[in-house]
Amino acid sequence: MAYRRATVTVNRLVAGVIEEYEGGYRFTYDPLYLQTPNAQPVSLTLHLAQHTYESPILFSFFDGLIPEGWLLEIALNVWKLDRRDRFGVLISACKDCVGAVSVEVLP
Repeated sequence: MAYRRATVTVNRLVAGVIEEYEGGYRFTYDPLYLQTPNAQPVSLTLHLAQHTYESPILFSFFDGLIPEGWLLEIALNVWKLDRRDRFGVLISACKDCVGAVSVEVLP
């Protein structure tokens, strides 16, 4: 069972879902996205595939989307986030990222 889930979009198209669960993290591409002509992978390490990717730590690509420095400090203070909760920071601060990929929390 997932603790928290978020939609991952690429160029405003729903590409998949990232989940936090007891064993770590999972990323699964949306089947409709995989059928999209010219679909692009979320990252070079998460190739377009029907299987679920799993990792005991937050995937480095998604961790890399999290702001750094003074921008991270602002996000932590404004949203009262725990610096160690990388998934919490990801789903709070990466809704409108610079670049093609965004992450938005699922209800």
